[in-house]
Amino acid sequence: MPALLAEVLRGGAVESAHLGSLAIVDGDGGLVLALGDVDARVFPRSAVKLLQALPLVESGAADRLGLSDAELALACASHSGEPAHVATAAGMLAKAGLDAAALECGTQWPSREPVLRGMFERGEAATPLHNNCSGKHAGFVCVACELALARDVDPRDFARGYVGAGHAVMREVGAALSAATGSDVDAAPRGTDGCSIPTYALPLRALALGFARAATGRGLSPGRAAAAKRLRQACAAAPFMVGGTQRFDTRVMEAFGEAVCCKVGAEGVYCAALPTLGLGVALKVADGGVRGAEAALAAVVEALLPPGEAQAALLQGHSRQALHNWRGIEVGEIRAAQGLRDALARVARPAR
Repeated sequence: MPALLAEVLRGGAVESAHLGSLAIVDGDGGLVLALGDVDARVFPRSAVKLLQALPLVESGAADRLGLSDAELALACASHSGEPAHVATAAGMLAKAGLDAAALECGTQWPSREPVLRGMFERGEAATPLHNNCSGKHAGFVCVACELALARDVDPRDFARGYVGAGHAVMREVGAALSAATGSDVDAAPRGTDGCSIPTYALPLRALALGFARAATGRGLSPGRAAAAKRLRQACAAAPFMVGGTQRFDTRVMEAFGEAVCCKVGAEGVYCAALPTLGLGVALKVADGGVRGAEAALAAVVEALLPPGEAQAALLQGHSRQALHNWRGIEVGEIRAAQGLRDALARVARPAR
């Protein structure tokens, strides 16, 4: 049965409720906290981009192409399509000797309103580089180029169709997901993500394990563990690339550095690695509401990593977020549920 993770209040009364499930797992697979049905399968969508980027480092592509922290962070991103994101994705492709025509993620307008408005005013058209997944796809193209080099075939030809489940690139990505989560993705229900790659429905507990392994390296091969650490460190070094201006993921990683590596997914999914605690977190809000997922994850970080003053203000702005109407009048709040806070307190107390 789903648990109450977050609720919306208006005038002091509950107006809406976000039900869902939460799993916190350690690097050995031990279940630290379970709320709701943590064995239910969910499509993690973009929340697992860190795990999907493992072949980019592990294959040697990142080193051969000299990818920077910003470029590796963008490979893990759902970015806002801001100019720096677009330029960085283009730079990754240029290092591989390719351009935006190689991307198979589709064209998407930027989600950052001032950027979108500016493009309209200048009469500019969106391209696949503006797609929030363009960095992830640029990373896939780089992996394709590395695999093509090993096969002595033309990289441009080899990269075509890389989004297909049977393509060598997606097989590498699937193998990384399977190794991290301990779940056989080939046996899992498969769908097509918004950016056209396969997405696999995996148990929430397995997703938390994947991020616990990414946090600790335990259960991963040495090469894969090193790749996970490098990607986490890149996200900490260049958090703007993971989201963008005023985005929750970016702001949390700016505030906590390597202590938190978190990533939102569509339809109310969140995953996070907490390396200093050796824990992985995965949660799903049943109604798909990202606001509920952000409130719940903020409460998790707040409880498990006691924040400083500035960090606390940031987290409380999401775990207990005031709602205002168009006149600026405070009319209510979105807040993490008290039951969630109580469960987290029980987990956090022994660690302190």
